[in-house]
Amino acid sequence: MRITSRLRRPDAAPEAQGDELTAELSAFYWQAYDARMASVGFLATARQFPGLVGHAMRLSWQANRHDTAATIALNLASGVFTGYALFATTGVLEALFTAGPTPARVRAALPSLVLVAVAVAVRSGLQSAAGWAQARLKPQVERVVEVRLLDLTTQVDLSAFDEPGFHDAMQRARDRGVYAAQQVVSEVISCVTGVVGIIAAATVVAVLQPILLALLVVAQLPGGWAAVRSARIGYLTSFALADSRRRKWILSDLMAERRTAAELRSFTLRHFLLDRVARLAAYARDAELAAARRQALTRVTASAAGGVATAGVYIALGALLAVGALPLAVAGTAMLAIRSAQASLTNLLYAVNQCYEEGLYFSDYLAFCADAAARVPPRGTRPAPRGFDRITVDRVTFTYPGASEPALHEVSVEIRRGEVVALVGENGSGKTTLAKILAGLYRPVAGTVRWDETAIEDVDAEPLRERIAVIAQDHANWPLTVSHNITMGRAADPDMLAAAAAASGADTVIGSLPHGYDTLLDRQFKDGAELSGGQWQRIAAARGFYRSAPLLIMDEPTAALDARAEYALFASVRGHAADRSVLIITHRLASVRHADRIYVLGGGRVIERGVHAELMALGGQYAELYTLQASQYDP
Repeated sequence: MRITSRLRRPDAAPEAQGDELTAELSAFYWQAYDARMASVGFLATARQFPGLVGHAMRLSWQANRHDTAATIALNLASGVFTGYALFATTGVLEALFTAGPTPARVRAALPSLVLVAVAVAVRSGLQSAAGWAQARLKPQVERVVEVRLLDLTTQVDLSAFDEPGFHDAMQRARDRGVYAAQQVVSEVISCVTGVVGIIAAATVVAVLQPILLALLVVAQLPGGWAAVRSARIGYLTSFALADSRRRKWILSDLMAERRTAAELRSFTLRHFLLDRVARLAAYARDAELAAARRQALTRVTASAAGGVATAGVYIALGALLAVGALPLAVAGTAMLAIRSAQASLTNLLYAVNQCYEEGLYFSDYLAFCADAAARVPPRGTRPAPRGFDRITVDRVTFTYPGASEPALHEVSVEIRRGEVVALVGENGSGKTTLAKILAGLYRPVAGTVRWDETAIEDVDAEPLRERIAVIAQDHANWPLTVSHNITMGRAADPDMLAAAAAASGADTVIGSLPHGYDTLLDRQFKDGAELSGGQWQRIAAARGFYRSAPLLIMDEPTAALDARAEYALFASVRGHAADRSVLIITHRLASVRHADRIYVLGGGRVIERGVHAELMALGGQYAELYTLQASQYDP
């Protein structure tokens, strides 16, 4: 029975039609799930397995080549001594089973017994050393894997974060893929250990009686089948639940975070969200119970078949003894070798199963890294310009992933050095999208943005962004000190820090904090402080002023400020524009009436342009909006 029959789809649940309380999975998502299920069959995964092992060993080598080499070498040496101990056991049994007085037989067995004891002791020491080296590898591999994931995630084009599929893939890579990577490395090494143990024991069994070796392998096949099938069921269930689990985690975080706590209580939202979380949790519970039921049935079937096969091994051994085809001493050694081989084979199958299961999650990590690497903007062919006389946006078009209509359509604007330029328009007109393109955060699908004669798509994005300061509308409230919240990773210059804080009005906020610039801005931590929305906006404005860049972009910089703070901030903008250009995006048109140029956007297009007086005389949308806002102050 296919797993999809156990996981109810949205179109198979009439009570959930039009209701987002269940898994909220679209038909497209389930198509992707079906495709993934087809790709993780045993043969398909077996073909991918050598590649996964290769990736794991490269990661291990990158993490610490000395520990990797030591782990493999010590396990190999341990296997050699395992085989030697088994062969030496034959000498012990032959001496004990010969005719004669017991003391004489024991004395005859002592040399072989000493060899067995020495071999076992050396093997134990080697295994302990190998385990220590292997334990050292795990945290080192985890560091390499996690840093690579975050390195790629922070480089991808910003438009990737507008795709739900990217978020699902990133969630799987972060939540299970990072952990799976170190597990795959560990289990690959365990596979080496298991193979070495099997080779050692199998060599002894094959030398003593080859038929027993063949029967021993057959006896372990049911366990291997069960392990692979159970792993596949577990992985596919987890894959199918990725979207609903992410929704549940998001809602759970919103119910437990400080920033949403007040609104949750104000709107008595608790029962509404609890119901949603409970529904999503119930959906996951039912799917996991169904998977557990199938896994249990699989294991019971395999245990029964394995028991019958193991009984066959011992029956064959007894038959060989009965017909005299196997001496008693050799049979005793064979019995020990069989037990040793069974233990090693069991360990190997477990390690292979873990490799198979964790390899499925590890492949998600590898797939995400490959996709993220493909989304990293290509390296530029020209150095980033240090400044500009003129920035030109020429017929730029941009469409968000999955959108049917472009957010910007053939937009052209111009910003000259030292100018204050304003973008205005109604909500959804494309102002913030255009600002993000100018900031190098989005790349247009058509058209060009140039700094003088240099097209920004020809330069590396990060060096270009170093020359742009942004005061974002949706600025982040970082749980860092005030100083770090303003410098944003740059070295702290006390004079520049004070100037930026004064220009934004943040100096009055900082002066009231218990530790000044060293105050941690998060009350969830010891000695942390909580700021209001307006206070945070002043800190965010200080970020833009601190970064001495030729272009300053201010996206709704006064949305949370009171009238006095808003006036002070805009009054300081002209002074900061003396040696830089300022792009202001705002709904408050009185604040931009003195701008050097105003662009009015509507429906993703530039519908008006000019200075305040020209736009008022035009009598278009700008004049209408300005008059509406001004009328609020008329008696």
